[in-house]
Amino acid sequence: MQAASRESYRAASERLDAYVAGAAPEAVAATADDILAVAGLLGREPRLRRALSDPARTGADRSALLGDMLRGKIGADALDLLATLVAGRWSAPSELLDATEQLGVQALLAGADRAGELGDVEDELFRFGQMVAGDAQLNGALSDSVAPVAQRVELVRTLLTGKARPATVRLVEAALAGFGGRSFAGALTRLVELAADRRDRWVAYVTVASPLAEADERRLGDRLSEIYGRQVSVKQTVTPEILGGMSVRVGSDLYDGTVLRRLTETRNALAKR
Repeated sequence: MQAASRESYRAASERLDAYVAGAAPEAVAATADDILAVAGLLGREPRLRRALSDPARTGADRSALLGDMLRGKIGADALDLLATLVAGRWSAPSELLDATEQLGVQALLAGADRAGELGDVEDELFRFGQMVAGDAQLNGALSDSVAPVAQRVELVRTLLTGKARPATVRLVEAALAGFGGRSFAGALTRLVELAADRRDRWVAYVTVASPLAEADERRLGDRLSEIYGRQVSVKQTVTPEILGGMSVRVGSDLYDGTVLRRLTETRNALAKR
């Protein structure tokens, strides 16, 4: 987002935090659903996006337009948060759409946090992403942007309802809708990171040839937390093809100590002789 859009989003985000502080988790979840439903509407209606971000209208005028359209159709809390959002200045209609999606996702994460479930939601999102990545047929079905979103949502609900927390299911649905314009896999990864960030953590993606013991994973997390000065959530991916060692990625930092990398470097060095 450009500067004006970031400032507009910040105002709505601060209002969300104030609302969450005094609301029940179930109410926050319902508000998040309403906001994400409006994000879906904005995604389908470019003329509405333009009207609600039109710099020729005052913020009060845009908020009134939103209220006229949605009052009685979504909850009062969601309408209040969205009115704050559209009252701001937007550099482009697409940035209003991105901000509405982001606000809905943050509301879901905040509700899970209030319920004491945010760490579990973070883990469930990561594990589901791993399950999908390891099943070519399922990955193809969920990543197929040509297939209707509703059809893919139904498949996710069949797979996850009763096995994952409702917030996890709803976040996966947001990923299917292309959260932030990303692919399904990319959206899931971003959601994991947003969940961690709300817990004031970074994510370390660790690739190993065989699973780390719980004590080893804990020691690795503690060491990474010392290095980065912030708590780190370790997410393991088991890939036997690396043969041994491990790679660790935290943000843009990559530490690759795999046997496969060393063999590849040796092979490349020999080939240059």
